[in-house]
Amino acid sequence: MTWWILAILAFSCGISLWLRIKYQRKNITEVANQSSPLSLAIQGLITTAGGIYLALIGLTSFLKLDIPDKVTLLQVNLDPLALSSIGAAIVQPIILRIYNKVLSR
Repeated sequence: MTWWILAILAFSCGISLWLRIKYQRKNITEVANQSSPLSLAIQGLITTAGGIYLALIGLTSFLKLDIPDKVTLLQVNLDPLALSSIGAAIVQPIILRIYNKVLSR
């Protein structure tokens, strides 16, 4: 059971990075001294997750919500807000691509 969760997480992370690399390759215009599409995709993933994390921290502190400090997942203690923000950042380009395909019809 735990291997399936890890496999699904790795697959969705791979799809997310692939879509971000594909987007970055379309936006590269010049060849001189640029970062690789993979590093730009990882940078975009981390900055998106960081922004979502800061928004969730602000929202929970404003609403004074009681959220546990740690959640155990596969025998690893994780911050639930960080876990949800990285999950949302991984799923975001997939949902955006589906949304754009539906609107283009």
